[in-house]
Parts: sequence; C-alpha cells; structure tokens
Amino acid sequence: MNKQVNQKSFLSTIVLVSTFGGLLFGYDTGVINGALPFMSEPDQLNLNSFAQGLVASSLLFGAAIGALFGGRLSDYSGRRKNILFLAVLFFISTLGCTLAPNMGFMVTFRFLLGLAVGGASVIVPTYLAEMSPVERRGRMVSQNELMIVTGQLLAFIFNAIIGNTMSDSSHAWRYMLVIAALPAVFLFLGMLKVPESPRWLVSKGRKVEALRVLQKIRDKNQANVELNEIENAFTEESTMKKATFKDLSIPWVRRILFIGIGIAIVQQITGINAIMYYGTEILKDAGFATEVALIGNIANGAISVIAVFFGIWLLGKVGRRPMLLIGLSGTTTTLLLIAIFSLTLKGSATLPFVVLALTVVFLAFMQGFIGPVTWLILAEIFPSRLRGLGMGLSVFFLWITNSIIGLVFPVLLATIGLSTTFFIFVVLGVGGIMFVKKYMPETKGRTLEELEHYFRTYDDDTRAEKEVTEGTAL
Repeated sequence: MNKQVNQKSFLSTIVLVSTFGGLLFGYDTGVINGALPFMSEPDQLNLNSFAQGLVASSLLFGAAIGALFGGRLSDYSGRRKNILFLAVLFFISTLGCTLAPNMGFMVTFRFLLGLAVGGASVIVPTYLAEMSPVERRGRMVSQNELMIVTGQLLAFIFNAIIGNTMSDSSHAWRYMLVIAALPAVFLFLGMLKVPESPRWLVSKGRKVEALRVLQKIRDKNQANVELNEIENAFTEESTMKKATFKDLSIPWVRRILFIGIGIAIVQQITGINAIMYYGTEILKDAGFATEVALIGNIANGAISVIAVFFGIWLLGKVGRRPMLLIGLSGTTTTLLLIAIFSLTLKGSATLPFVVLALTVVFLAFMQGFIGPVTWLILAEIFPSRLRGLGMGLSVFFLWITNSIIGLVFPVLLATIGLSTTFFIFVVLGVGGIMFVKKYMPETKGRTLEELEHYFRTYDDDTRAEKEVTEGTAL
C-alpha cells in the first residue's frame, strides 16, 4: 500500500516538475501583454507599433522553429535531457530580455526564448504521455494545457501588481520579465531528480533502465507488462515506413495534411493571441488607463483557466466537430460585437467595460471549446506513419500564423483602429467556420485505422463521382 502511494506521489512529482515547461510557455507568451506599454516609452526602448509587433512576434517565429525541431532533438538525446536544456535556454534568454538595452537585443533574446517555448510545446506533452499510465494519460497530458493558461494568468497578475505599484518606475517592464527566471530554475532542478522516459530508453536499447523507471511509477506486474508493450510497439514502428514529402503525391495524404494544417490555422485566426499578447493595448485603446487595463486583463487570464477545466470535462461528452463549430460561432459573434460597439460607443465611458466583458466571453468560448479540442484533433487525425510529418507541419503553420498575427496586429490597431481590425477577424472567423463545416470529419470514437480508411474511401468515392460526371468512367 505504501509502495503504491509512493509511486503515485512520484508520478505526481514528475507531472508537476515537467509542466513547469508549460508554465514558462504561458508566462513568457503572456507577460509581453503588460510589459509592452512600459518598454515602448521614449526613455526605454522607444517602440512604435511595428516595433511592438516585432518584439511580440520574434518569440513566435522562434517557437515555430523550436516546435519543428524539438521533437527530433528529443528523439536523438532524450526527453529529460532536452527539457533540462530548455530550462537553461529559458533562464538565459529571460535574463537577456530583462537586461536588453535596445530593440535589437530584445528581439534576439525573444527569438531564443521562442526556441525554448516551441520546444516545450512539443517535448513536455510527449514526455508526459510516455510517463503516464494508459488510464490517466488524457488527464495528465491535459495538465500541461492547464499550466500554460495558469502561466498566462500569473503573468497578468504580476503585470498588474508591478504596473500599479511601480508605475512611476521606467523599468517596471524589466521586473515583469525577470520573474520568469524563477520557474526556469525550478524546472532545471526538478528535472535533475526525475527519470528519463522509459519509451525513449527502450528505443536506445536500454531495457534494464526502462524497467527500473517503470517500477518506480507502476506496480511490478504492470511494469513488466508495459515494458513488453513498449518493446512490441517499438519493433512494429521500426518496420513501418514513415511518410515523407514524396507521399504528398497521394491524394488522401494531401487531404489529411490539408485538414490538419487548416485546423491549426483556424485556431489562430480566431484572434486569440491578439488578445493574449495585446489585451492591455486593446483595453487602453477602448479607453482604460494603463494601470486599470492591467488589472482588467486579469479577468482574461482567470476565465481562461476556468474555461480549460470546463473544456477538459466537455471533451468526453461532445464530439470534436460540434465543439469547434460552437466555439468558432461564439468567438466570431463576440468579435463582431466588439467591432460594432467600438464603432457606435467610441469615446463613451462605457466602451472599455463593454470591451472587457466581451473579451472575457470570447476567451470562454476559445478556451472552453476551441483550445482543448485543437491539439486533440491534431493528435487523432494522423495515422501512425503520417504523424511525424503531419504534426510537425501543422504545429509549424500554427506558430507561423500566430507570429504573423502578432506582428501585424499592433500596426492594424494603430492605423485602422480597433473596430476595423476586429471586423477583419470576424471575416476570418466566418472563413474558419466554413472550413470546419466543409472539411472537418468527426474523430471522436474512431480509431486511427478507421480514420485512415475514411480518408482513403472518401478519395476513391470522390474520384469515381468525378469520372461519372465528366463521362470518363469505364
């Protein structure tokens, strides 16, 4: 009994320690929200709207590259060792951003920070999935998503505290940024005490070490059974021909990649990260003072955490397609209302409160419906041999779209205003709804093999229908 308690306790420690990578992901993407107004001051980095976009998006371009290569590096040198490296990179790049004397230094270290964020977005969920028992895998992996939004909430809280207590200090933004160094230290020290993934150890022929790890987090019989399952799965995968870019000549492969990349882009064109990165600027543009906007932004972080809990619960009860359609309809409608009220209530004292309330509603739809289901769809939709290529390309496009929006949003806000900018997102949201309705199949309750059969059959049926229509059928 005591041994089982110790095993569960050790597994909980592994989850807590590794998800500090998710916490850093959230904090480093959220902290810029409150830091930008202060670092943009003439006596600081003196950033115009384009420079603000460049500072925010440089992390995201780095994250795209980090996500693209992070998985391959962890396959080569191990999940644990790579997370340790990411902790060091988080720490060094955080200090670099904190001490940056000009925009060039800031962009350089934000890019390096992005490499760490992108790597963490791929490696931490992989490590969690490989350490967790089958019956707890979904819950354990989803805790990383929870830590991401918790990191963003903490960023908004510290931004508000520092921004209001140190508003007279021109270096307030440096204190906001440097806080992220602390969880980076915790991540590094914690990862020194947790083991390597048993699956990775098996892939390197280190079966004795893998069994020793499994015995620390499973009972003896389960550890032996799971080791055999890992060995069998690895043997099967090693004989499996992985998909390459040459396979894009196959119609059903192209179709499934098209859907995966499309879903990744749809998540970003909702405008979620425009609000997460520039929420303070949006509230300032609506009429709040900087200090009040920083406090109001805490509501955005709080609703994100609550909505993720709801979304995780909802995943077991509702299909993926309905969740996406409900979420996209909600976010698009909310953005439309923000655009309309920003136009009709311009200059009114009530406008900032209306905008704040609507951004909270927007985030409830986003984090409760779209956020949790996006990553699950990407994990479910690709057959085993296509997963490496498909996930890599989809996540790459997700980060690239994120970075483009991060770059252009402050420019749009400064040149065409809040209302017109959100009307653009409304149009993109309608496009996202049409994409999901036309192309997205339901993946809930279907095995990977069933989904592959669906795409193959769909392609054959479509081709046959086209031949009949064109009169070319035999």
